[in-house]
Amino acid sequence: MSAEIMNTKEVAKYLDIHEKQVYALIKSKRIPSTRLTGKWIFPKKLIDEWIETNARRGMAEARIKSKQIEGALLASGSNDPILDILKTHIKKSYPEFYIFSANTGSTDGLKALNQGYTDIAWSHLLDPKSNKYNIPFLSTHLPNLKAVVINLFNRDIGFLVSPGNPLNIHTFKDLARPKVRFINRQKGSGTRVLLDHHLREFKIPSSSIKGYEYEVYTHFEVGLSILAKETDVGLATGSISKLLGLSFIPLTQESFDMLLDQSTFFERRVQAFIEILNSKEFRSRVENLGSYDFKNSGKILYSSIA
Repeated sequence: MSAEIMNTKEVAKYLDIHEKQVYALIKSKRIPSTRLTGKWIFPKKLIDEWIETNARRGMAEARIKSKQIEGALLASGSNDPILDILKTHIKKSYPEFYIFSANTGSTDGLKALNQGYTDIAWSHLLDPKSNKYNIPFLSTHLPNLKAVVINLFNRDIGFLVSPGNPLNIHTFKDLARPKVRFINRQKGSGTRVLLDHHLREFKIPSSSIKGYEYEVYTHFEVGLSILAKETDVGLATGSISKLLGLSFIPLTQESFDMLLDQSTFFERRVQAFIEILNSKEFRSRVENLGSYDFKNSGKILYSSIA
């Protein structure tokens, strides 16, 4: 069958659902389809549009619900252990404010922000050409916004391994060794972008890495997988090693930033967020974790504000 037209089996595989669910969607008239010579067919273009429409509707509904709670902010994008600590401190100091955050990865977080589905995005996307974070992606990922980029912190990222590093893993080339089991982050995450950049740089084919296709959405999941001895190594922040008692081989320090539209930047709840980020109480809570640098914390790295 043409790549532009799918049958029920092919659309089920495309949507990652059971074929019976496809027939249920047809019966309820919830999926674009037509019957030809006794068989159901699905134009791929219409299916893609249907997926996008439903995704937008879901995000819009979530946004409407959040706005029913006065002072609520929607956030999406990357994740970091101290974000939860930060949100706790905000709630203590400003009980009228709420932050609802989704771990979607940096790229999807920026896309959601550009489409108006979220108020702020957490991101640490590296541009290998300029060796800068996030700002080089504004024109492609945030064309609809007057963007403001604020540094939250810089953090160490590297290889997370079992205590004592029993497999002696130190470089990206070690990931391709036959006995090394790797755990990956999802496509579009800043950590995945960093990994794929280095694999290209060292000419390491992803097919040579056992577990490259094994994806998780958070740094904690990487650590827990190693702790459970399901895998041997993954890329994560240094703070996870201290929280879970694992060993850490630092590779680089990256800029973890908050991106938003200038109209949102001036809101009191965003200013309160920055205030708590720079408070002594919050800093003293996270300083023992190490692996963080707050020298540029709260600094505006980029602004289209005239």
